[in-house]
Amino acid sequence: MKRIFRLTAIIAFLFISITTVQAQRRNARYNEYIKQYAPLAVEQMQRHKIPASITLAQGLLESGAGYSALARKSNNHFGIKCKRDWTGEKVYHDDDAKGECFRAYPTVEASYHDHAEFLDKQPRYDSLFAYASDDYKSWARGLKAAGYATAPDYAQRLIRIIEESQLFLLDRPDGEALYARRYGLPRDPEEWFSSQTSVGTASPATADASSAVDPDNYRVTINAHEGYNVYMTNGVHYVLAKENDTFEQIGRKFRISARNLRRFNDLKDKQAQPVPGEVVYIERKKKRWEGNAQHHICRPGETAYAVGQSYGIRMRSIERLNRLKKGERLEKGQQLRIR
Repeated sequence: MKRIFRLTAIIAFLFISITTVQAQRRNARYNEYIKQYAPLAVEQMQRHKIPASITLAQGLLESGAGYSALARKSNNHFGIKCKRDWTGEKVYHDDDAKGECFRAYPTVEASYHDHAEFLDKQPRYDSLFAYASDDYKSWARGLKAAGYATAPDYAQRLIRIIEESQLFLLDRPDGEALYARRYGLPRDPEEWFSSQTSVGTASPATADASSAVDPDNYRVTINAHEGYNVYMTNGVHYVLAKENDTFEQIGRKFRISARNLRRFNDLKDKQAQPVPGEVVYIERKKKRWEGNAQHHICRPGETAYAVGQSYGIRMRSIERLNRLKKGERLEKGQQLRIR
């Protein structure tokens, strides 16, 4: 009898120990994920009014905090399947059925953007946008009711993740600062911004450009005008071009000539037109970056024009600061001065 009791105690101890280790490992992964992707969730909340807590909780749950095979293989952090209208890259993965088609993305940032667009444009999710952006419980239940996931306890799982990690703090206007103070993240938004992007002081030899995030992913919404959200980076206002937009059409909305819009965006081609989703500055860009960061680490295929558009800096200023010739090719990992 004593032997049986002792064996039972040992098994119970081992179970508790294993469970504790697993919980600690999960918490560490969750904290790492939240620290890395909270700014993206907040940015999508500002653009689409989807609670940042919901976006992060879904990302944590659907991607296994970024460790699932689907997340690692295709940067798909929300388990979004291809559907008929998907024209991007695809990957096949066993889910509810064998070999189902899932969307594949070039970056995690693209996955976050597509997730917000997916919820915003699908009619079955329309009712969710009647809820306040800090009403995470209604959003969680609404996602389940609309059929986002098949798990019967999907809403409860999201709510539990949000409350255990206090992600609801991010839904408040001062949420980033609140969350940063509570969990030891950089309190200065500029510092947090720098830590999550390619902006920084790292040398080219140590910089990991592949994990960089474009600065315009951290845009601040100022207001709406004539159907456009107006954003600001580096103190310069801009909009995102829509489908079939032209500089002439955008110019009429903001009472700016197409000629000046092209000049603001460093375009000399008089026939140039924006593509959907492209940044279009509606005032002249600055000569230097006005934040604390000193440098930008180049990624494959980047140009001085692309860097200037990301930071709200004139292309010619980028070239002069770095003694670049016009059209000079930039190398991956190359360090550029931005101020």
